[in-house]
Amino acid sequence: MLEVIEEAIIDSIKLLPFLFITYLIMEYIEHKTKEKTKEAIKKSGKWGPVIGSILGIVPQCGFSVSATNLYAARVVSLGTLIAIYLSTSDEMLPILLSESVPIITIVKILGVKLIIGMIAGIVIDAVLRLKNKTIEDEKIVDLCEKEHCDCEHGIVKSALKHTINIFIFILIITLLINIAIYFIGQDTIKSFLSNKPILGPILAGLIGLIPNCAASVIITQMYLESIITAGTMIAGSLVSAGVGLAVLFKTNKPMKQNFKIVILLYAIGVISGIIIEAIGITF
Repeated sequence: MLEVIEEAIIDSIKLLPFLFITYLIMEYIEHKTKEKTKEAIKKSGKWGPVIGSILGIVPQCGFSVSATNLYAARVVSLGTLIAIYLSTSDEMLPILLSESVPIITIVKILGVKLIIGMIAGIVIDAVLRLKNKTIEDEKIVDLCEKEHCDCEHGIVKSALKHTINIFIFILIITLLINIAIYFIGQDTIKSFLSNKPILGPILAGLIGLIPNCAASVIITQMYLESIITAGTMIAGSLVSAGVGLAVLFKTNKPMKQNFKIVILLYAIGVISGIIIEAIGITF
C-alpha cells in the first residue's frame, strides 16, 4: 500500500512542470483572444454551432462560462451552447499534454469531440427553427468568471494557481485510482466498464456532469490508466462542460430549461459514447 501511495505521489509530482508550462500558454492565449472569441461567437448567427465547436476545442480559461453567459442573454443559440459544451476539453487537454500522449492521439480525440459538437449543434438549431423558436436579443449578462479563472493578476500567477489546483486534483484522483486497482484489480475494474458497452458511457456521463474540473480530471486519468475505453472516455468528456453548467443554473431562466439542457447534453454524450464503443473506434 505504501508503494502504491508513493508511486501516485511521484507520478503526480513529475507532471508539475509540464502542467505549469501548459497553463502558462493557455493563459497567454486566453488574454490575447478572449474578447475576439466572444465577438466571433456573438456575430456567428446561423453558423454559431460550427464556429462555437471550433473555438471550443481551443484551450481557453472559462470559455464554457463565457458561452453560458451569452446564452443566458439570448445572444447565441441553444445549438451553439451545446456545441461548445461538447467540444470543450476543460482540463483534459493539459493533462494529455503533460502525460506526453502522442499529438496524433490528442488530435483524434479533439476531432471527434469537434465533429459531434458541430453536428449536434446544427441539428438542435434546425429543429428549433422548425418550431419557430427564435433567439431574443437581450443585454449581455456580465458574470465574474473568477469561478473558473483568476485572470486579473497576471498570467504567471494565474497559471501557477491553476497548476496547483489541478495538481491536487490529479494527486487525489491518482491515489484513489491506484488504491482501487490495488484492492480490486485493474482487470476487474476494466472488465466491469469495458465489457458493458452501455454501462460504461452511462457512468462516465454521470461523472462528466460534475460542474468543475474534477470531472475531466477523473475521466482523463482513468483513460490514461487504461481503466476505461475510448467510447466511455468520449462520453464523459463530451458531457464535461466544466463550471459552465454551474453558471447555467445561476444565470439562465427558467430553471426547468436548464434541466432540459443538462439532459440533452448527457443524452448526446452517452449515445455518442455507445456508438463509438459499438463501432470499435480507438485512439
